[in-house]
Amino acid sequence: MKIAASPSISGKPFDPHSVSEILRVIDMPETSHTAVSNFMPKLVVADLDPATAKLAIAFLGPFLALFSFLFIVRIVMSWYPKIPVGKFPYVLAYAPTEPILIPTRKLIPPLGGVDVTPVVWFGLISFLNEILIGPQGLLVLLSQQVN
Repeated sequence: MKIAASPSISGKPFDPHSVSEILRVIDMPETSHTAVSNFMPKLVVADLDPATAKLAIAFLGPFLALFSFLFIVRIVMSWYPKIPVGKFPYVLAYAPTEPILIPTRKLIPPLGGVDVTPVVWFGLISFLNEILIGPQGLLVLLSQQVN
């Protein structure tokens, strides 16, 4: 069965057999299952030993908790648009979060005059917290790993 060659990005015809030839030349397995199983040990997270995972948890836990709290404060601050964000108690929440929120506002404009970007970041941080250092988080599981 002959496979028709279709043009690639470079404009030259794409030959599916050349991919297998390249993989064979650079000594890579052709099956995706074998490629994935060979790639998995090379992942950075998988190379963490339990002590390093515990250290990462010790730093990430308070950091994510602090930013979760700051974004909750920013959500409440968005309800009061005339708050002087440059004055003392408010600047504590405004200064660390505003550099993160500015580029996010370019992607997600205010909906009906309401800035939803603090809610988006609170959700992302909560997700990261759960995935990395939650009860079944990756770092927690790595810290409990027995060699």
